[in-house]
Amino acid sequence: MEILIGTREGAFVAGHEAAPSPADGLADRDVLTFCRVNGSILAGTDKGVFRSSGGSAWQASGCQDRAVRAIATPPGNDGAVYAGTQPAALYRSADSGRTWSEVESLTRIPGAEHWGLPGDPSASRALSIVFDDAQPARCWVGVEVGGIMQSADVGETWSAGMAGGNPDIHMLARDPAHPDVLYAATGFGRIGLGSTGGEESTAGVYRSEDGGASWRYVWPDSERRYTRPMVIDSRPPHALTVASTVNFRSSHRDPEGARSMLYQTTDCGDTWRALGDGAHSPSAANLTALAPGDESGSIYAGTDNGEVWLVSAAAEWRLLATGLPHVQALLSLA
Repeated sequence: MEILIGTREGAFVAGHEAAPSPADGLADRDVLTFCRVNGSILAGTDKGVFRSSGGSAWQASGCQDRAVRAIATPPGNDGAVYAGTQPAALYRSADSGRTWSEVESLTRIPGAEHWGLPGDPSASRALSIVFDDAQPARCWVGVEVGGIMQSADVGETWSAGMAGGNPDIHMLARDPAHPDVLYAATGFGRIGLGSTGGEESTAGVYRSEDGGASWRYVWPDSERRYTRPMVIDSRPPHALTVASTVNFRSSHRDPEGARSMLYQTTDCGDTWRALGDGAHSPSAANLTALAPGDESGSIYAGTDNGEVWLVSAAAEWRLLATGLPHVQALLSLA
């Protein structure tokens, strides 16, 4: 089993028994996300999209003037690919990521000019793109800090919302077994789409049972509400796994460490269990990247101090790689 690792200083390929080796073509790139597309792998980086046939060698593949933070494909595998960027925008490719054009309707949504950190619209990020398998034209885009943009016609028109009043959307996920169930992992971004006033939003995980029309707070940890990495397993029972910490500054360099935790639910967020072992309850290193493991419920977890772990559904942790730069993205090459 091999795993592809995206870091702040390039990509690496590691096996369960082999040390990580650097991938060609990404040595100087900040690697932010991975996505499989029609037999290839696309990587989103600080300088656009890169393509690889197997993860070891990469070539530039468009959007080079943008940081690409999310890549997703709609159902059907017809060559369509979408990329979310910073500043927040959406790009579409009709040829599996070889050429791109902007979906300009996203940034024309009323209020889009207020996305981003207070006083800095360029800091807005389209961090997550989710499609509805049952209705291929239906999609959601999560914007930090901006909210959740929903379209029923693949970006021709949009409606804007938030997760329980929280506009600071880090990740979105859709439950494979329940098409109208969505999850949003959020931060403390201020209510009001980038406003400098008002109280901090309540960070944590929210659940919608009606395709994003309404949301309910389902997060169990009142100390560690800052949730960013989130992944849902395509295999039953469709475990949803989320990493959390105290705030966006949490780091392994802190005097008490990052105090990061890993939680998992298999009942749509009604109940959660911690996946930490003795050394990760909490984790001194911040858990900064997640991907489904080789068995249902297992997880690959990457950290800000350059480690990659395989975590079983029984909360057994196995170190796969160490000595890497800050890990930001993971993808199983099985």
